Amino acid sequence: MNTKAKLLIIEDDPGLQKQLRWSLDAYEVLLADDRASALAQLRRHEPAVVTMDLGLPPDPDGATEGLATLREILALAPDTKVIVLTGNQEHAHALAAVSIGAYDFHQKPADPAMLALVLQRAFYLHGLQQEHRRMQRQADMPLNALVSKAPSMQRVCRSVEKVAPSSATVMLLGESGTGKEVLARAVHQLSPRAGERFMAINCAAIPEQLLESELFGYEKGAFTGAAKQTKGKVELAHGGTFFLDEIGDLPMALQAKLLRFLQQRVIERVGGREEIAVDVRVVCATHQDLKSLIAQGRFREDLYYRLSEIVLPIPPLRERPGDAVLLAYHFKHLFSAREGRSRLDFSDGALAAIDAWPWPGNVREMENCIKRAVIMADGPLILAEDLGLDAPQADAAPLNLRQVRDEAERRAINLALVRCDGNIARAAELLGVTRPTLYDLMGRHGIRPELSVVGAA
Repeated sequence: MNTKAKLLIIEDDPGLQKQLRWSLDAYEVLLADDRASALAQLRRHEPAVVTMDLGLPPDPDGATEGLATLREILALAPDTKVIVLTGNQEHAHALAAVSIGAYDFHQKPADPAMLALVLQRAFYLHGLQQEHRRMQRQADMPLNALVSKAPSMQRVCRSVEKVAPSSATVMLLGESGTGKEVLARAVHQLSPRAGERFMAINCAAIPEQLLESELFGYEKGAFTGAAKQTKGKVELAHGGTFFLDEIGDLPMALQAKLLRFLQQRVIERVGGREEIAVDVRVVCATHQDLKSLIAQGRFREDLYYRLSEIVLPIPPLRERPGDAVLLAYHFKHLFSAREGRSRLDFSDGALAAIDAWPWPGNVREMENCIKRAVIMADGPLILAEDLGLDAPQADAAPLNLRQVRDEAERRAINLALVRCDGNIARAAELLGVTRPTLYDLMGRHGIRPELSVVGAA
């Protein structure tokens, strides 16, 4: 079975056809020498990438040639990456082709090594887009809001799937913007309580004097303005799941009342005397170090142990290899569709900046950054300056050569696995090594072979 990626070459010169087929033997090369045969090959094989000569001869009826053929290709297969091969006198036509929607152009006579790099990147980007399409088709899955291929994030998702059917209290630990509420909702949706309410409250967003009534409700006349009996969010979540976000900001006085609720599963409304039994599954989250807060006397140790029956640490974006670029494409597709800029793509410089940035604000920062870039980009490409990211510090890179090499190897292996959807044979071919060598490198760098898309953040 042929596992090579399909590449369609549209070229009317038999000599160039032979040369390109020979130099691009890493792909399953399909050939066409006019518009009709090109469109037939496109419909039959659906190649991810096409190279074409703008100087195609017109059809017998004289109706179409290069640019018109390009328009038809993009109309039939909008995701196809078309690389235009142009002569010295066709620069203006090449720019016109890019404005129509061609992915890139390359000067003739083609430099085999350079063309191979351009093709490699085109196949890579097409693969990312297809992964995004597959994730969109999984919109009914509880973890669909998660966009990740990182093994560390997959382990978190597998843990959520294991924990969700139980009644255990779950604590999610992670920096701001890593997707804690998304995972909390997944715990609810995968649990037997999925048909009931999911109620959430952010302990840091509500003033202390109002937080108790928000949590437990109040009776009529309990305080000025309490015109009627009102249920709190804990009571409203009866039968379902109650999510306490930023639990580390809960005041000490309320920590005691929350502890009593967790122990007895009863509440009292503010101003009330009656104990009310409530059946809820509790999930909590924080970006703070709760053990440090316990040592400082700012968080109750007994409450911590009640809340931490299952603890799930969520890795930050900077520790999820390949996810930054994957998320960038996810948000680019989302916002470019909203803004009516469906042909927008990233420049090489923008992708390098995205991959190098540490993303201290994680996925939330990424979302805002890409939305800004989609709005600010002047042409068909998002440039590095459109992202609004500061240039990385010159002294941030390690100087130790072994460390630099190991980091480069680790990054290349992870990116190859991302691109090849975890297929070891294809990743080894992409990296230019044998399968046993790749397994050895993966073992040395602690990279696990299983790698698949999950729906994050």
